[in-house]
Amino acid sequence: MTLTESELSGLDDAGPVPVVADVDGIPVSGLLAESPTPRAVLVALHGGSTRSVYFDCPGHPELSLLRLGRRLGYTVLALDRPGYGRSTPYSERLTTAADRVDLMFGAVAAHLGPRPRGAGVFLVAHSAGCELALRMSVDERGTDLLGLEIAGTGLRHPPLAQRTLWGSGARPSRRPPGLAELLWRPERLYPADVVYGASIAAEGTRLEAGSVLDWADREFPRLARGVRVPVRFSLGEFERVWRNGSADLAEVGALFEAAPRVVLNLQPNSGHNLSVGHTAAAYHLKLLSFAEECLVHRENGEFSGPATQFDGHGQPRPDQTEEVG
Repeated sequence: MTLTESELSGLDDAGPVPVVADVDGIPVSGLLAESPTPRAVLVALHGGSTRSVYFDCPGHPELSLLRLGRRLGYTVLALDRPGYGRSTPYSERLTTAADRVDLMFGAVAAHLGPRPRGAGVFLVAHSAGCELALRMSVDERGTDLLGLEIAGTGLRHPPLAQRTLWGSGARPSRRPPGLAELLWRPERLYPADVVYGASIAAEGTRLEAGSVLDWADREFPRLARGVRVPVRFSLGEFERVWRNGSADLAEVGALFEAAPRVVLNLQPNSGHNLSVGHTAAAYHLKLLSFAEECLVHRENGEFSGPATQFDGHGQPRPDQTEEVG
């Protein structure tokens, strides 16, 4: 039985609802899947050149984090990050990292309002969204987060990605030739109508161009060291943008020196875009399992086991080959 033939393919009814909230005169859009009595709230931040629909892939309810999360008792709010969705015309007011952090905290408060939050808020981020999620996590307003999932980022690029992203003529302010091949291959990992992302695409924003320049060398390490909530770091087995060998994952894990727990996850049969591939449900279930552990940690006050560990589904391979199919 394939995933699309399983019970997950008919996850539900009307699906998540589009929402817009005003934050100091700036509209922030997104998608909301609400549980009437949530165990907790997941706030999800998409990556670059996409939008909140990344977490509710059109035509594929079986891949949706929003639908699965609600089905398992969580409210899930996927936000369009600053410069995307309804906030796009207001980019001139969002030029600093502090502006963007303020906007997202304001959006979470405005969208959730008096809605129940259960044990609290768990933050989920993919790719370029990880920069914003880490800034939110180290902000004083983020100290009460249940936990943090970051995926599709890292410290080092494999050779092909290094040449594509930073080779002759490549600049972080524009889309370099060959980027789609890094993000969407091997094609067999995605539904045919999802490959290359037309159904979830959005025009990128220049707001993050500066952060790309020093992300891996300076900002990621600096921010990670200030995170004091549990962290799960995920990369796909066939990730092509970031190195994903054992040592690479361990190097990232070691950055989170103040976090009470760090889990390193290499997601089998997955590429860069974890939430829209054939294995999206498997990835989301493991993500929700970690959120559940964080919820119990909030109630009991401690984790058992080592502070840093690889996910129990096998060790990462020792190195990353240049060609992955």
